[in-house]
Amino acid sequence: MRIDVFTLFPEYFAGPLDASLLGRARREHRLDVRLHDPRDHTVDKHRSVDDAPFGGGAGMVMMPEPLFAAVDAVAPPRPLLLLSASGRRFDQGFARELVDTGGFSLLCGRYEGVDQRVADHLCDGEVSIGDFVVAGGEVAALCVIEATARLVVGVMGNESSADEESFAPSTGGLLEYPQYTRPAEFRGLEVPEVLRSGDHARVARWRRAQSLRRTLDRRPDLLDRPLTADEQQLLDDLEAQVGDA
Repeated sequence: MRIDVFTLFPEYFAGPLDASLLGRARREHRLDVRLHDPRDHTVDKHRSVDDAPFGGGAGMVMMPEPLFAAVDAVAPPRPLLLLSASGRRFDQGFARELVDTGGFSLLCGRYEGVDQRVADHLCDGEVSIGDFVVAGGEVAALCVIEATARLVVGVMGNESSADEESFAPSTGGLLEYPQYTRPAEFRGLEVPEVLRSGDHARVARWRRAQSLRRTLDRRPDLLDRPLTADEQQLLDDLEAQVGDA
């Protein structure tokens, strides 16, 4: 997968793109991330990329000329998405959509944002990572890159890892169940007996019940339908087990 990023701070990406999963994916040529600095496409000696907003107001706005010129020079893969607080909320479903494109591009805003003509006539859409504001689109771009890249075939060591995690289609978009590892007892805290039982059917039911319980408690918005009879029974069984403990 190729991802092009337009940013005033390409150095911001150096560490994250070379480390861990992303670094390995790039070394194995499964992920091709290309960084482009709009300042390289300015025409004045100061390499200006921003100016005061028409109508007045605080801050500066990124000018259209360098951004259009940078994109024109690269002809990057589409869609080209602007990282913006006004954009569509990024989620796991959105990440899967981007994987299916085979490649896409990101434009990182800074200051008070970009000239609206960039959003309307250069970009194909806008994306937001949440209802909060950060200094620029770079941190948001890294979130989009990692969430998307890990879904590319071959990037994760175990492809089934994506099937049982939070928001996965196979789980119905629920939150993931709790995970435990050795030691079985730590400071008097024990791993649930069911996970040590060797009974795969019991483990599967326990995990499903835990996913349902966690989702209802923490993110009920993810479960916008009535529980099935089996799901309700799973929760009832879980509550009974807690009561007996």
